[in-house]
Amino acid sequence: MSPLAVTAATATTACGLGLAALDQAFRDHRSGLRRHGAAAADDTAALPIGTLDTWIGRVDAVESVVLPDACAAWDCRNNRLAWLALQQDGVLDALRRACAQYGPDRVAVIVGTSTSSIGASEEAYRRLTDSGAFPHDLARPIVHTPHSLGSFLQAATGAAGPVVTVATACSSSAKVFAQAARMLAAGLVDAALVGGVDTLCGSVLYGFHSLGLVSSEPCRPFDASRAGLSLGEAGGYALIERGHAKPLAWLLGYGESSDAHHMSSPHPEGLGAELCMTEALARAGRGVEDVDYLNCHGTATPKNDEIEALAVRRVFPDRLSASSTKGFTGHTLGAAGIVESVVAIQAVRTGLMPASLHCDDPEPVIAAQLLQRSTSGDVRLALNNSFGFGGNNCSLLFGRDGAQA
Repeated sequence: MSPLAVTAATATTACGLGLAALDQAFRDHRSGLRRHGAAAADDTAALPIGTLDTWIGRVDAVESVVLPDACAAWDCRNNRLAWLALQQDGVLDALRRACAQYGPDRVAVIVGTSTSSIGASEEAYRRLTDSGAFPHDLARPIVHTPHSLGSFLQAATGAAGPVVTVATACSSSAKVFAQAARMLAAGLVDAALVGGVDTLCGSVLYGFHSLGLVSSEPCRPFDASRAGLSLGEAGGYALIERGHAKPLAWLLGYGESSDAHHMSSPHPEGLGAELCMTEALARAGRGVEDVDYLNCHGTATPKNDEIEALAVRRVFPDRLSASSTKGFTGHTLGAAGIVESVVAIQAVRTGLMPASLHCDDPEPVIAAQLLQRSTSGDVRLALNNSFGFGGNNCSLLFGRDGAQA
Protein backbone atom coordinates (compact mmCIF):
# COMPACT_ATOMS: atom_id res chain seq x y z
CA MET A 1 0.00 0.00 0.00
CA SER A 2 1.03 3.61 -0.39
CA PRO A 3 2.05 5.08 2.97
CA LEU A 4 -0.53 7.36 4.57
CA ALA A 5 0.31 10.35 6.73
CA VAL A 6 -0.81 10.47 10.36
CA THR A 7 -1.06 14.23 10.83
CA ALA A 8 -2.60 14.38 14.30
CA ALA A 9 -3.17 11.92 17.13
CA THR A 10 -4.34 11.83 20.72
CA ALA A 11 -5.50 9.50 23.47
CA THR A 12 -7.30 10.23 26.74
CA THR A 13 -7.15 7.43 29.28
CA ALA A 14 -7.15 6.78 33.01
CA CYS A 15 -3.60 8.17 32.96
CA GLY A 16 -4.95 11.62 32.06
CA LEU A 17 -5.92 13.89 29.19
CA GLY A 18 -3.88 13.63 26.02
CA LEU A 19 -0.43 12.47 25.02
CA ALA A 20 1.64 14.30 27.61
CA ALA A 21 -0.20 12.63 30.49
CA LEU A 22 0.14 9.20 28.89
CA ASP A 23 3.85 9.61 28.16
CA GLN A 24 4.51 10.86 31.69
CA ALA A 25 2.72 7.86 33.19
CA PHE A 26 4.93 5.59 31.08
CA ARG A 27 8.10 7.34 32.25
CA ASP A 28 6.99 7.30 35.89
CA HIS A 29 5.71 3.71 35.74
CA ARG A 30 2.46 5.08 37.18
CA SER A 31 -0.71 3.12 36.56
CA GLY A 32 -4.04 4.88 36.06
CA LEU A 33 -5.92 1.93 37.55
CA ARG A 34 -7.87 2.41 40.79
CA ARG A 35 -9.84 0.09 42.98
CA HIS A 36 -13.56 -0.20 42.36
CA GLY A 37 -16.38 -1.66 44.42
CA ALA A 38 -17.42 -1.78 48.02
CA ALA A 39 -13.79 -1.65 49.19
CA ALA A 40 -12.88 1.38 47.04
CA ALA A 41 -11.33 4.31 48.87
CA ASP A 42 -12.63 6.98 46.48
CA ASP A 43 -15.68 7.74 44.38
CA THR A 44 -15.38 4.90 41.88
CA ALA A 45 -18.21 3.04 43.61
CA ALA A 46 -20.50 5.86 42.43
CA LEU A 47 -20.20 4.64 38.83
CA PRO A 48 -23.35 2.68 37.93
CA ILE A 49 -21.44 -0.55 37.28
CA GLY A 50 -22.13 -2.47 40.47
CA THR A 51 -19.80 -3.22 43.35
CA LEU A 52 -17.61 -5.97 41.94
CA ASP A 53 -14.23 -5.91 43.71
CA THR A 54 -11.80 -5.14 40.92
CA TRP A 55 -9.55 -2.42 39.51
CA ILE A 56 -10.68 -0.08 36.73
CA GLY A 57 -9.21 2.60 34.51
CA ARG A 58 -11.62 5.50 34.91
CA VAL A 59 -11.23 8.84 33.13
CA ASP A 60 -11.79 11.78 35.47
CA ALA A 61 -13.94 14.81 34.64
CA VAL A 62 -16.15 13.11 32.06
CA GLU A 63 -19.33 13.93 34.00
CA SER A 64 -18.63 17.67 33.81
CA VAL A 65 -18.13 17.78 30.03
CA VAL A 66 -20.71 19.86 28.14
CA LEU A 67 -21.46 18.95 24.51
CA PRO A 68 -21.94 21.63 21.85
CA ASP A 69 -25.43 23.15 21.94
CA ALA A 70 -26.44 21.55 18.66
CA CYS A 71 -25.58 18.07 19.98
CA ALA A 72 -27.86 17.83 23.00
CA ALA A 73 -29.67 14.83 21.51
CA TRP A 74 -26.43 12.81 21.74
CA ASP A 75 -25.68 13.64 25.36
CA CYS A 76 -24.44 10.61 27.30
CA ARG A 77 -21.26 9.64 29.12
CA ASN A 78 -19.70 7.94 26.10
CA ASN A 79 -20.13 10.97 23.85
CA ARG A 80 -18.92 13.28 26.60
CA LEU A 81 -15.69 11.29 26.72
CA ALA A 82 -15.57 11.42 22.90
CA TRP A 83 -15.80 15.22 22.97
CA LEU A 84 -13.28 15.55 25.81
CA ALA A 85 -10.75 13.38 23.98
CA LEU A 86 -11.24 15.17 20.66
CA GLN A 87 -10.18 18.50 22.18
CA GLN A 88 -6.69 17.26 23.12
CA ASP A 89 -3.38 17.63 21.24
CA GLY A 90 -4.74 19.82 18.44
CA VAL A 91 -6.73 17.05 16.75
CA LEU A 92 -9.93 19.08 16.43
CA ASP A 93 -8.02 21.98 14.86
CA ALA A 94 -6.31 19.57 12.45
CA LEU A 95 -9.68 18.11 11.49
CA ARG A 96 -11.12 21.56 10.83
CA ARG A 97 -8.09 22.38 8.70
CA ALA A 98 -8.65 19.19 6.66
CA CYS A 99 -12.34 20.05 6.15
CA ALA A 100 -11.37 23.50 4.90
CA GLN A 101 -8.60 22.13 2.68
CA TYR A 102 -10.42 19.21 1.05
CA GLY A 103 -14.06 20.11 1.63
CA PRO A 104 -16.17 18.65 4.45
CA ASP A 105 -17.65 15.96 2.18
CA ARG A 106 -14.14 14.64 1.45
CA VAL A 107 -13.38 13.91 5.12
CA ALA A 108 -14.64 10.62 6.57
CA VAL A 109 -15.36 9.78 10.18
CA ILE A 110 -14.49 6.13 10.94
CA VAL A 111 -14.84 5.08 14.55
CA GLY A 112 -14.61 1.87 16.52
CA THR A 113 -16.57 1.02 19.62
CA SER A 114 -17.52 -2.10 21.50
CA THR A 115 -20.51 -0.82 23.48
CA SER A 116 -21.08 2.72 22.19
CA SER A 117 -23.63 4.41 24.49
CA ILE A 118 -24.92 1.27 26.19
CA GLY A 119 -24.36 2.92 29.56
CA ALA A 120 -27.22 5.29 28.70
CA SER A 121 -29.38 2.30 27.74
CA GLU A 122 -28.60 0.62 31.06
CA GLU A 123 -29.66 3.77 32.88
CA ALA A 124 -32.86 3.98 30.86
CA TYR A 125 -33.84 0.43 31.84
CA ARG A 126 -33.03 1.12 35.48
CA ARG A 127 -35.38 4.11 35.35
CA LEU A 128 -38.29 2.69 33.37
CA THR A 129 -41.56 4.54 33.98
CA ASP A 130 -44.60 2.83 35.47
CA SER A 131 -45.81 2.16 31.94
CA GLY A 132 -42.53 0.47 31.02
CA ALA A 133 -41.24 3.32 28.84
CA PHE A 134 -37.83 4.98 28.90
CA PRO A 135 -37.79 8.17 31.01
CA HIS A 136 -38.30 11.36 29.01
CA ASP A 137 -34.65 12.53 29.25
CA LEU A 138 -33.41 9.22 27.83
CA ALA A 139 -36.10 8.74 25.18
CA ARG A 140 -33.59 9.64 22.48
CA PRO A 141 -33.21 6.69 20.09
CA ILE A 142 -29.89 7.87 18.63
CA VAL A 143 -28.01 7.22 21.90
CA HIS A 144 -29.27 3.63 22.05
CA THR A 145 -27.65 2.47 18.80
CA PRO A 146 -24.08 1.43 17.90
CA HIS A 147 -23.91 4.51 15.64
CA SER A 148 -24.33 7.04 18.45
CA LEU A 149 -20.61 7.82 18.51
CA GLY A 150 -20.12 8.33 14.79
CA SER A 151 -23.28 10.37 14.26
CA PHE A 152 -22.38 12.57 17.23
CA LEU A 153 -18.88 13.22 15.86
CA GLN A 154 -20.25 14.11 12.44
CA ALA A 155 -22.71 16.57 13.99
CA ALA A 156 -20.10 18.05 16.33
CA THR A 157 -17.29 18.48 13.80
CA GLY A 158 -18.98 19.19 10.48
CA ALA A 159 -17.05 16.45 8.68
CA ALA A 160 -19.60 15.45 6.05
CA GLY A 161 -17.99 12.49 4.30
CA PRO A 162 -18.86 8.85 4.94
CA VAL A 163 -19.47 7.92 8.57
CA VAL A 164 -18.61 4.34 9.47
CA THR A 165 -18.93 2.45 12.76
CA VAL A 166 -16.67 -0.57 13.23
CA ALA A 167 -17.74 -2.93 16.02
CA THR A 168 -15.47 -5.97 16.15
CA ALA A 169 -15.03 -6.04 19.93
CA CYS A 170 -11.51 -5.19 21.08
CA SER A 171 -10.04 -4.76 17.59
CA SER A 172 -12.66 -2.18 16.58
CA SER A 173 -10.58 0.99 16.69
CA ALA A 174 -7.56 -0.69 15.09
CA LYS A 175 -9.60 -1.83 12.11
CA VAL A 176 -10.65 1.80 11.49
CA PHE A 177 -7.15 2.45 10.13
CA ALA A 178 -7.55 -0.36 7.59
CA GLN A 179 -10.99 0.94 6.64
CA ALA A 180 -9.58 4.44 6.16
CA ALA A 181 -6.70 3.11 4.03
CA ARG A 182 -9.13 1.34 1.71
CA MET A 183 -11.39 4.38 1.48
CA LEU A 184 -8.47 6.66 0.62
CA ALA A 185 -7.12 4.17 -1.92
CA ALA A 186 -10.51 4.03 -3.61
CA GLY A 187 -10.55 7.82 -3.94
CA LEU A 188 -13.72 8.21 -1.90
CA VAL A 189 -12.15 10.71 0.51
CA ASP A 190 -8.95 12.68 0.98
CA ALA A 191 -8.74 12.43 4.76
CA ALA A 192 -10.30 10.44 7.59
CA LEU A 193 -10.74 11.02 11.28
CA VAL A 194 -10.28 7.57 12.81
CA GLY A 195 -10.72 6.73 16.44
CA GLY A 196 -12.60 4.91 19.13
CA VAL A 197 -14.36 5.51 22.43
CA ASP A 198 -15.72 3.16 25.08
CA THR A 199 -16.84 4.01 28.61
CA LEU A 200 -17.24 1.71 31.58
CA CYS A 201 -20.62 0.03 31.90
CA GLY A 202 -22.13 -2.75 33.96
CA SER A 203 -22.98 -5.17 31.19
CA VAL A 204 -19.35 -5.39 30.04
CA LEU A 205 -17.88 -5.61 33.55
CA TYR A 206 -20.22 -8.39 34.59
CA GLY A 207 -20.07 -10.03 31.17
CA PHE A 208 -16.31 -10.46 31.47
CA HIS A 209 -16.73 -11.48 35.10
CA SER A 210 -19.13 -14.24 34.04
CA LEU A 211 -16.35 -15.60 31.82
CA GLY A 212 -13.96 -15.64 34.78
CA LEU A 213 -11.72 -13.04 33.15
CA VAL A 214 -11.83 -10.08 35.59
CA SER A 215 -8.98 -9.81 38.08
CA SER A 216 -9.45 -8.64 41.67
CA GLU A 217 -6.01 -7.00 41.51
CA PRO A 218 -4.38 -4.66 38.97
CA CYS A 219 -3.83 -6.60 35.75
CA ARG A 220 -0.38 -8.06 35.05
CA PRO A 221 0.02 -8.61 31.30
CA PHE A 222 2.36 -11.49 30.39
CA ASP A 223 3.18 -12.22 34.04
CA ALA A 224 3.33 -15.96 34.67
CA SER A 225 0.81 -15.64 37.53
CA ARG A 226 -1.57 -13.17 35.86
CA ALA A 227 -5.14 -13.46 37.07
CA GLY A 228 -7.22 -11.62 34.47
CA LEU A 229 -7.96 -8.21 33.03
CA SER A 230 -8.72 -4.78 34.47
CA LEU A 231 -11.35 -2.90 32.48
CA GLY A 232 -10.81 0.72 31.50
CA GLU A 233 -12.33 3.48 29.43
CA ALA A 234 -10.70 5.76 26.88
CA GLY A 235 -11.11 7.88 23.80
CA GLY A 236 -8.59 8.50 21.05
CA TYR A 237 -8.24 9.73 17.48
CA ALA A 238 -5.87 10.06 14.56
CA LEU A 239 -6.18 12.08 11.38
CA ILE A 240 -5.11 10.17 8.26
CA GLU A 241 -4.31 11.91 4.97
CA ARG A 242 -2.90 10.86 1.64
CA GLY A 243 0.24 12.95 1.95
CA HIS A 244 1.74 15.62 4.17
CA ALA A 245 5.10 17.35 4.47
CA LYS A 246 5.79 16.58 8.14
CA PRO A 247 3.41 14.03 9.63
CA LEU A 248 3.70 12.61 13.12
CA ALA A 249 4.25 9.18 11.58
CA TRP A 250 3.22 7.08 8.59
CA LEU A 251 0.71 4.26 8.43
CA LEU A 252 2.69 1.78 6.37
CA GLY A 253 0.68 -1.41 6.51
CA TYR A 254 -2.24 -3.25 8.05
CA GLY A 255 -3.09 -6.90 8.46
CA GLU A 256 -6.45 -8.42 9.33
CA SER A 257 -7.56 -11.96 10.03
CA SER A 258 -10.57 -13.81 11.37
CA ASP A 259 -10.01 -16.97 13.39
CA ALA A 260 -13.69 -18.00 13.55
CA HIS A 261 -12.46 -20.50 16.13
CA HIS A 262 -14.58 -19.66 19.18
CA MET A 263 -16.90 -16.90 20.37
CA SER A 264 -14.45 -15.64 23.00
CA SER A 265 -11.25 -17.73 22.89
CA PRO A 266 -8.42 -17.15 20.40
CA HIS A 267 -7.13 -19.86 18.10
CA PRO A 268 -5.05 -22.19 20.30
CA GLU A 269 -1.98 -21.84 18.08
CA GLY A 270 -2.39 -18.12 17.46
CA LEU A 271 -2.61 -18.62 13.70
CA GLY A 272 -4.83 -15.58 13.17
CA ALA A 273 -2.53 -13.41 15.27
CA GLU A 274 0.50 -14.55 13.31
CA LEU A 275 -1.26 -14.03 10.00
CA CYS A 276 -2.25 -10.42 10.64
CA MET A 277 1.24 -9.48 11.87
CA THR A 278 2.94 -10.94 8.80
CA GLU A 279 0.29 -9.46 6.50
CA ALA A 280 0.88 -5.96 7.90
CA LEU A 281 4.60 -6.33 7.21
CA ALA A 282 4.02 -7.74 3.73
CA ARG A 283 1.64 -4.94 2.81
CA ALA A 284 4.31 -2.44 3.86
CA GLY A 285 7.10 -4.33 2.12
CA ARG A 286 9.08 -4.62 5.38
CA GLY A 287 10.73 -7.54 7.15
CA VAL A 288 10.39 -8.77 10.72
CA GLU A 289 13.94 -7.61 11.46
CA ASP A 290 12.92 -4.00 10.67
CA VAL A 291 10.43 -3.71 13.55
CA ASP A 292 11.82 -2.13 16.71
CA TYR A 293 8.77 -2.04 19.00
CA LEU A 294 5.57 -4.06 19.29
CA ASN A 295 2.60 -3.01 21.40
CA CYS A 296 0.96 -6.33 22.20
CA HIS A 297 -2.74 -6.83 22.78
CA GLY A 298 -1.70 -8.32 26.13
CA THR A 299 -4.95 -8.42 28.12
CA ALA A 300 -3.49 -10.31 31.13
CA THR A 301 -5.99 -13.13 30.69
CA PRO A 302 -4.35 -16.57 30.83
CA LYS A 303 -5.08 -17.70 27.28
CA ASN A 304 -4.72 -14.42 25.38
CA ASP A 305 -1.21 -13.75 26.67
CA GLU A 306 -0.05 -17.33 26.27
CA ILE A 307 -1.21 -17.55 22.66
CA GLU A 308 -0.08 -14.05 21.66
CA ALA A 309 3.36 -14.73 23.18
CA LEU A 310 3.71 -17.89 21.09
CA ALA A 311 2.72 -16.03 17.91
CA VAL A 312 5.10 -13.13 18.60
CA ARG A 313 7.93 -15.53 19.33
CA ARG A 314 7.37 -17.37 16.04
CA VAL A 315 7.39 -14.15 14.01
CA PHE A 316 10.02 -11.90 15.60
CA PRO A 317 13.68 -12.22 16.64
CA ASP A 318 14.89 -11.47 20.16
CA ARG A 319 16.00 -7.94 19.27
CA LEU A 320 12.36 -6.84 19.20
CA SER A 321 11.17 -4.80 22.20
CA ALA A 322 7.56 -5.62 23.15
CA SER A 323 5.10 -4.66 25.87
CA SER A 324 1.44 -4.43 26.79
CA THR A 325 0.28 -1.05 28.10
CA LYS A 326 -2.96 -2.30 29.68
CA GLY A 327 -1.32 -2.22 33.12
CA PHE A 328 -1.38 1.58 32.75
CA THR A 329 -4.79 2.12 31.15
CA GLY A 330 -6.77 -1.05 31.72
CA HIS A 331 -8.36 -2.89 28.81
CA THR A 332 -10.31 -0.15 27.07
CA LEU A 333 -12.23 -2.56 24.83
CA GLY A 334 -13.36 -0.86 21.61
CA ALA A 335 -10.94 2.01 22.30
CA ALA A 336 -7.93 -0.26 22.84
CA GLY A 337 -6.95 -0.25 19.16
CA ILE A 338 -6.70 3.53 18.87
CA VAL A 339 -5.05 4.04 22.27
CA GLU A 340 -2.37 1.47 21.56
CA SER A 341 -1.90 2.64 17.98
CA VAL A 342 -1.24 6.10 19.40
CA VAL A 343 1.33 4.48 21.73
CA ALA A 344 3.03 2.99 18.66
CA ILE A 345 2.88 6.34 16.85
CA GLN A 346 4.45 8.02 19.88
CA ALA A 347 7.18 5.38 19.97
CA VAL A 348 8.08 6.28 16.38
CA ARG A 349 7.92 10.02 17.19
CA THR A 350 9.77 10.10 20.49
CA GLY A 351 11.50 6.74 20.88
CA LEU A 352 9.62 6.04 24.13
CA MET A 353 8.82 2.34 24.53
CA PRO A 354 6.63 1.76 27.60
CA ALA A 355 7.00 -1.06 30.08
CA SER A 356 4.68 -4.00 30.52
CA LEU A 357 3.62 -2.73 33.93
CA HIS A 358 3.12 -5.15 36.86
CA CYS A 359 4.91 -7.96 35.00
CA ASP A 360 7.47 -9.20 37.52
CA ASP A 361 7.79 -12.79 36.30
CA PRO A 362 7.45 -12.76 32.48
CA GLU A 363 6.16 -15.71 30.50
CA PRO A 364 9.38 -17.51 29.45
CA VAL A 365 8.40 -17.66 25.79
CA ILE A 366 8.36 -13.85 25.48
CA ALA A 367 10.70 -12.87 28.32
CA ALA A 368 13.61 -11.99 26.01
CA GLN A 369 11.46 -9.48 24.13
CA LEU A 370 9.30 -8.05 26.91
CA LEU A 371 10.11 -4.64 28.41
CA GLN A 372 9.77 -4.58 32.19
CA ARG A 373 10.91 -0.96 32.38
CA SER A 374 10.05 1.89 30.04
CA THR A 375 12.99 2.78 27.84
CA SER A 376 13.93 5.08 24.98
CA GLY A 377 15.59 4.07 21.75
CA ASP A 378 15.69 4.51 18.00
CA VAL A 379 12.27 3.30 16.87
CA ARG A 380 11.98 3.27 13.09
CA LEU A 381 9.00 0.94 12.88
CA ALA A 382 6.38 0.10 15.52
CA LEU A 383 3.62 -2.48 15.27
CA ASN A 384 0.37 -2.59 17.23
CA ASN A 385 -1.70 -5.74 17.81
CA SER A 386 -5.43 -5.64 18.58
CA PHE A 387 -7.35 -8.89 18.92
CA GLY A 388 -11.09 -9.20 19.54
CA PHE A 389 -13.64 -11.84 20.44
CA GLY A 390 -14.40 -14.25 17.63
CA GLY A 391 -10.85 -13.93 16.33
CA ASN A 392 -11.26 -10.43 14.87
CA ASN A 393 -7.57 -9.58 14.62
CA CYS A 394 -5.75 -6.51 13.35
CA SER A 395 -2.10 -5.44 13.26
CA LEU A 396 -0.96 -1.97 12.21
CA LEU A 397 2.55 -0.90 11.20
CA PHE A 398 3.67 2.70 11.75
CA GLY A 399 6.96 4.20 10.66
CA ARG A 400 9.02 7.36 10.86
CA ASP A 401 9.85 7.27 7.14
CA GLY A 402 7.12 7.21 4.50
CA ALA A 403 9.41 6.13 1.66
CA GLN A 404 8.23 2.86 0.18
CA ALA A 405 10.54 -0.11 0.65
